[in-house]
Amino acid sequence: MDKRIRIPDTDLSVFPIGLGTVDAGLLWDGKDADAIFETYLSQGGNLVDCAHVYSDWVMGETARAERVVGDWLQRSGKRKEIVLITKGGHPNMKGENVDLHCSRMTHKDMVKDLNESLMQLRTDYIDLYFYHRDDLSQTVEEEIETMEEFVKAGKIRYYGCSNWTSERMREADDYCARKGYRGFVADQSLLNLGMKYFKGLADDTLAYTRGDAWDYHVENLRNLEMPYMGNCSGFFHIFAQKGEAGVKENPYYTPGNVAVAERMRILRKRYDCTITQCVLGFFYHQPFPCVPLYGPARPEHVKDACGTLDIPFTDADYEWLLKPDI
Repeated sequence: MDKRIRIPDTDLSVFPIGLGTVDAGLLWDGKDADAIFETYLSQGGNLVDCAHVYSDWVMGETARAERVVGDWLQRSGKRKEIVLITKGGHPNMKGENVDLHCSRMTHKDMVKDLNESLMQLRTDYIDLYFYHRDDLSQTVEEEIETMEEFVKAGKIRYYGCSNWTSERMREADDYCARKGYRGFVADQSLLNLGMKYFKGLADDTLAYTRGDAWDYHVENLRNLEMPYMGNCSGFFHIFAQKGEAGVKENPYYTPGNVAVAERMRILRKRYDCTITQCVLGFFYHQPFPCVPLYGPARPEHVKDACGTLDIPFTDADYEWLLKPDI
């Protein structure tokens, strides 16, 4: 398949798999981080996804993932070889009583997060900056104008949204059209192979690409879908290793997904491919372009994931994999 996806009405051409960094500073750092980044670039990758909040839920360091990315950028001198993503405005994740419903997306919050991100990442601009959540008490006009201020200041080049409803994205699109702004170029929300049958996640601040959100992306190709949690919380990998006993507490553990996991054995044999490749292949057989964000633990995981792009999966494969005959 084509190894780059151009986002309409931008100069951004991105690799079809983004390198997720949620585990940077936890599972990999220093030389291990260099190996992961360099392996990704060697596969043709150019899209590095981060967030100012990664991974503040672990005590000891603030914005550690951005620091790891910034360390690598400084050591390697390869800032211009990547499309750099980070996100701001996430609820505070520090302390014992985290409240994901306590928004921090005011203009002041976003200015603070962006400036701190630029320092951590050791760069003077972000290619694609995201609102990590939405605040329904603020108007889309306020939130768009904050992003436009950052664009005019040269601190970001384009902007997107994460975990926004389709209604709010449509409102933002309409406002940007009236003002002559490019508007949101990408949306990060939950979409994956196991979502059709899963139980849902405890965090109700996450947005799923289904229903009207699905229709939105079919109709609005200018807002590129960048799905997160593409590995389905490891359900299919764990099921293959340990069977049902290993996934009893997994939110994807349902009769539907067990049936999908059983069929996946046939698909893997047909294409001589891995579970990761079956799971990621799903994204390239949707009615709109998807660039999933994949977080590796080791360099070999990067090669495995990028190998998905060379496997000739078909739409029919995924229609069969997800058929509701359980």
